[in-house]
Amino acid sequence: MSVLEKTATEKAIEQENQYGAHNYHPLPVVLNKGEGVYVWDVEGKKYYDFLSAYSAVNQGHCHPKIVDAMSKQAETLTLTSRAFYNDMLGKFEKYATDYFNFDKLLPMNTGAEAVETALKICRRWAYEKKGIPEGEAKIIVCQNNFHGRTTTIISFSNDPVARKNFGPYTQGFIKIAYDDTSALEEALEKNDDVAGFLVEPIQGEAGVYVPSDDYLTKAKAICEKHNVLFIADEVQTGIARTGRLLATCGNCDCEDYSCSKTPEVKPDILILGKALSGGAYPVSAVLADDNVMSVITPGSHGSTFGGNPVAAAVAMAALEVVKEEKLAENAEKLGNIFRNELNKYIENSSICNLVRGKGLLNAIVINDSEDSDTAWNICLKLRDNGLLAKPTHGNIIRFAPPLVMNETQLRECLDIIISTLKEFEK
Repeated sequence: MSVLEKTATEKAIEQENQYGAHNYHPLPVVLNKGEGVYVWDVEGKKYYDFLSAYSAVNQGHCHPKIVDAMSKQAETLTLTSRAFYNDMLGKFEKYATDYFNFDKLLPMNTGAEAVETALKICRRWAYEKKGIPEGEAKIIVCQNNFHGRTTTIISFSNDPVARKNFGPYTQGFIKIAYDDTSALEEALEKNDDVAGFLVEPIQGEAGVYVPSDDYLTKAKAICEKHNVLFIADEVQTGIARTGRLLATCGNCDCEDYSCSKTPEVKPDILILGKALSGGAYPVSAVLADDNVMSVITPGSHGSTFGGNPVAAAVAMAALEVVKEEKLAENAEKLGNIFRNELNKYIENSSICNLVRGKGLLNAIVINDSEDSDTAWNICLKLRDNGLLAKPTHGNIIRFAPPLVMNETQLRECLDIIISTLKEFEK
């Protein structure tokens, strides 16, 4: 090949840069195949995927059961809109409400849509059930949150990159510190017009920040005391990622890792997405009991694609895989190994000073400033060594492989990560 001839990778990156909006800064690798825990680039090089499309591919790339369900349904009926009934949506709604122990499900497509849906439900509940004067309901959120990038959501973000030059911003939100129940109590004592508290059980985008063990339990109790809805955004943490079916199951003593019947904290509103489809199709959902979901009436909310037959078939298959293959239990086991082995390395490391996480949602903190390129350069070297990961917040690298990974594969990945870090030791 001539030195002037571009590689397939270079051509693909150049084309995307020329014709696509520059709203992402991808790692320079071009993928065209995935199977299980592996992906391949356009030159045929094989990698371990340690991002899982931000935890959307918990069930592994192109899981045959999920792909089969999608293919069969796509050959039969793809979309009707909600102007008519279809024969798959009701089956999915029953399956998922039984699975997660809620009365009702409202189907959407993306995580951000589901968050917006939950906010609307919460506000209407405040006006129609709690008696807050219309237009005055407030929702408490946490600093350093990440719930998506729609206009309303960025209105209560404190990420300047997500917010700058996108105003004016939506009003009606109170920001408090994360993992601080005193701040939550104080905000509720000062405001009588609060409708809900929106929280991530683990702040993934903020760098896999895991709160205190009793944070969610105490927060839910405070919300109940003040008649405020506890809204859990489990778009990234749900569906077995953290070693339990839901992260709000926390440290409960139940030995059934796929159980959601007696969670440590049961949200009043549960938001799901990403792995709800195993990464095969955009599917999200909001779940709540009748006393909350009954405020939604015909015309008050909707989506042309939300609840389509393909989405329903794919989501049921994806949830079946989680239970059949005991992915929550596997995430718990492998996550403990991952953190234990990295903690051994960190004891004598100058480049990495912390590993944190739950299940197979983990991150390492690089010993450098947030505005440095050290974490990015480590991820480039990890790529060269056959493992794909991505920095978040400058000096933090998130590690979230598909939950179908086995121990042999995990230990091979640990060898790659540790040997790569050694190259950056000072």
